[in-house]
Amino acid sequence: MPDAPPTANSELDVSSTQTAAPAPYTSAALVEANRQEFAELMTFIDFAEGLTIGFVEVNQERDRPLLAEALRQHLANTDTHLEVINFSRQPDLRYLLDALRQRLASLSASSSNGNKKLVLFIQGLEAAIGTDGIGAYPPMLQDLNFVRDAYRERVPHPLLFVLPDYALTRISQYAPDFWAWQSGLFRFKTPLQTVEQLKADIADRPLPTIASGNNLEQIEQLKRLLMELAPSGKPIAPQDLPLCCELYYKIGSAYHTQKQPAKASDYLQAGLKLLEQYPNPTLERDFHRKLGHAYADLRQFDTATAEYNTALESAKTHNQFESVPALLQDLGDVALEQRQFDRANAFYEQSLALNEARNDRYLQAGTYHQMGRVAQEQRNYEQAQQYYQQALDLYIEFGDRYNQASTYHQMGRVAQEQRRFEQAQQYYQQALDLYIEFGDRYSQAGTHHNMGRVAQAQRRFEQAQQYYQQTLDLYIEFGDRYSQAGTYDQMGRVAQEQRQFEQAQQYYQQALDLYIEFGDRYGQASTHHNMGNVAYLQRQFEQAQQYYQQALDLYIEFGDRYSQAGTYHQMGRVAESQRRYEQARQYYQQALNLYIEFGDRYEQARTYYHLGQVAEETGDLDNAKAHYLEDLRITVEFNDEHGLGISLGNLARFYQSTQDESLLNEAAQILNTTPDELRQTLGSSDEAEE
Repeated sequence: MPDAPPTANSELDVSSTQTAAPAPYTSAALVEANRQEFAELMTFIDFAEGLTIGFVEVNQERDRPLLAEALRQHLANTDTHLEVINFSRQPDLRYLLDALRQRLASLSASSSNGNKKLVLFIQGLEAAIGTDGIGAYPPMLQDLNFVRDAYRERVPHPLLFVLPDYALTRISQYAPDFWAWQSGLFRFKTPLQTVEQLKADIADRPLPTIASGNNLEQIEQLKRLLMELAPSGKPIAPQDLPLCCELYYKIGSAYHTQKQPAKASDYLQAGLKLLEQYPNPTLERDFHRKLGHAYADLRQFDTATAEYNTALESAKTHNQFESVPALLQDLGDVALEQRQFDRANAFYEQSLALNEARNDRYLQAGTYHQMGRVAQEQRNYEQAQQYYQQALDLYIEFGDRYNQASTYHQMGRVAQEQRRFEQAQQYYQQALDLYIEFGDRYSQAGTHHNMGRVAQAQRRFEQAQQYYQQTLDLYIEFGDRYSQAGTYDQMGRVAQEQRQFEQAQQYYQQALDLYIEFGDRYGQASTHHNMGNVAYLQRQFEQAQQYYQQALDLYIEFGDRYSQAGTYHQMGRVAESQRRYEQARQYYQQALNLYIEFGDRYEQARTYYHLGQVAEETGDLDNAKAHYLEDLRITVEFNDEHGLGISLGNLARFYQSTQDESLLNEAAQILNTTPDELRQTLGSSDEAEE
């Protein structure tokens, strides 16, 4: 079960282990441990004139100010001034040359160093370069390589780039022209006691289980130790192989928790390759499973399935049967994401049966939760609620408050789909309170999103927009571009409801671009549908029809019969607006048949309404009356005040046209009023609009 977020350790103790308080590691100690390297660096500074580039490898962050202090002490009575420039708080830095020129300009205005030679001690660039031995092309290095020649004229001073090992490796890889200009490379060793302290800190600290900005320090700590044990271009000592494999796994796992699956997969793949030199069946299985998680988050579902199957075969081969239920559930999760509901259920049932046989009641909770999601996607809401309740009862039984949150969230979705909005809001609030209690900011995003959907369904558009903005801000904070798509889509719907069509179209386009980027064809369907709505409302009927057809084709491709109903309905509205009444009637009937098949009475109301309009336009007044009355009956049943206003306005118009007293009598019966009272009500109703 997930632990509460680990608390951050205090600063690393780099002193040697003694019974008394350890002596601090000083600049003098750093120089003593690196005598030759320091002497060569001093010689480099002494002879450097104009633009002269030196790279200084210092892996541990706390050693860098000590080195700067030592250099300043040795340069105190010379004609050289050392200026320290720290970019550690500028992770988005791209144009280093411009940043250095700005710093030099401010330095020139305030400097009292006269004609002393200026040497720039540049540190913290690893924030922009990255310390990963693997990863994407950093934008700053693209620019560094491109504008190399401009440095001679604009920064005519010796430059010391003080960086950790992996950052230097990235410069050599991604800015080779700039790297080739170096006049010196100085590697400062990390004291043994610092490395041992890092090992001890890492051994005592559990991995994070909840995404949080506080986890980044732990990731950097793991990477710093990996740099010491696996320096670039050098073989790893045999005795360090087990720990290096473990570090790759821990870093990959931590990045996965931080919702950075691409970085997670990079480290996990590197660790799996290293594991070839140190066979460990248990760790190999864990690597493959964690890679499956990363690929699933990247929506590379076939690759994720392959990784899970490899882990499953490994578990069976090495008699690690306790891992089999979880791996079966992982396979079910991938099938669920691919909308392969029968396949997902089959995996979940296997997992559940194994945990029941082992009498592992706690692990059954997660499986019941996922089976609830399958039932929910198939619109079997009562079954979904039962599964969620079983999951919740088990989490409560075992005191797992954190995992109760996701189940409350899903129960909120069931209530929302059943238009039990107050109950849905209560469930979402329970989920949100728990996520806040455990500091899980990322998961709060999904709950804010669904609270926005509740507000939107209740036509509280300003409140909905606020919820969606909170959601979007959190997804951006955690770099979750894929999940932003669904929120942009919903923000588009809010703008559309407020007839802000240009804004709605922009939101929908942002959503569509993200769905295309991540290869989510199914997600594109709803956005095409919504873009069709915007075109329809602007009377761009041909464009609307094209969008609806794209949506319909995708829903058919993925076997989503329920969602086809909404698109058939909208295609009916296009045909109706173009006075193609027979085609409109056919589309509406297809929509109605699907809503009836899935038991969605609420959505049937609007389709009956439009079937009534088509019947009225074609002179079939009896069917028009029957359809209008059915619309009214359903609207009253669901206590839909907004829809009721539209229905009554339409009935007022139709009654004035037909003077059909039987219409008045039947409508009064539905509304539990008298015909005379209804006549007065209809007389004050506005003309219907929908």
